[in-house]
Amino acid sequence: MAERRDVIAAGASAGGVEALRALVAGLPPDFPGSVLVVLHIPREAPSALPSILDRSGPLSASTAVDGEPLRPGHIFVAPNDHHLLVLDGLIRLTRGPAENGHRPAIDPLFRSVARTFGRRAVGVVLSGTRDDGAAGLVNIVRRGGVAVVQDPADALYAHMPRAALALVSTEHVAPAAKLGGLIAEIVAEDLSNVPAVDDDALLNAEVAMSELGPLTAEDLALPAAGYGCPSCGGSLFEVTDDPVPRYRCRVGHAWSPDSLLEEQAIALEGALWMALRALEEKSALGRRLAGVHRPSSASQLRFRDLAADAEAAGATIRQLIDRLGSTVARAGDASPPA
Repeated sequence: MAERRDVIAAGASAGGVEALRALVAGLPPDFPGSVLVVLHIPREAPSALPSILDRSGPLSASTAVDGEPLRPGHIFVAPNDHHLLVLDGLIRLTRGPAENGHRPAIDPLFRSVARTFGRRAVGVVLSGTRDDGAAGLVNIVRRGGVAVVQDPADALYAHMPRAALALVSTEHVAPAAKLGGLIAEIVAEDLSNVPAVDDDALLNAEVAMSELGPLTAEDLALPAAGYGCPSCGGSLFEVTDDPVPRYRCRVGHAWSPDSLLEEQAIALEGALWMALRALEEKSALGRRLAGVHRPSSASQLRFRDLAADAEAAGATIRQLIDRLGSTVARAGDASPPA
């Protein structure tokens, strides 16, 4: 029997539920492939996505279970607070290091599918902010698989599809409503003319880190980046195998450039709020102390000046917080396209 592309890995974030519903609605009832789905969700909240997708199309859907085998015509959805991987043909759920601030994250799924299935894999990037999935999609294409991307003009949040298309060249770009039919056509293609690709040592190591293997980024012989990890504060190492560098800390937290910049902005805003709180307390204490001294005395004037200086510095901090928030909104594509 001719080999086919029969493992579909789809990743989505903000606006992704609508895109996933449209995708699975377009799949045929006799679809021969297995579909694996990661949607960014809060770690403490169980996902309602399996029941949503089960009602949205002809294929059955369920929350993925650790150790279960893939089966054709079924949709496996990552649960909260676990990466969804496929290792040796079996589903693995792990609490490996977060990537781009998420667990589940899209890149670990894409890498594991690329490593396990090679040219049989199809990676699908849907609506979302930031750029999770772009680096993993590169791995799928390098191993002979196919990249499919929701048309950014169709996505409620276009940043994630745009980030994928910036790293991967693919002709398979379509609105969500047409993705199911497009994927069915891709699955029907014969792979006899698609060459197999040798193992990739870095890909193997990164999959092992997502599986909580006894590896650190230092074992990967990566150059130091000179930045700190927003998740744990550890030193970041630079992964330079992709068109755009990305970063891992010693214990494995991974960051794309966009995600790292936004997390640094969030950390900076937190530091500014702490500074503003300290200045407000200093101002309040200065005013209180000024009030207990004799009017126009040297002590009263000193405390009044101290309070005024703190208030002026606080006003500057407020302006910085406001400016930082505007920058983050633009960088993160926080608003739907018009």
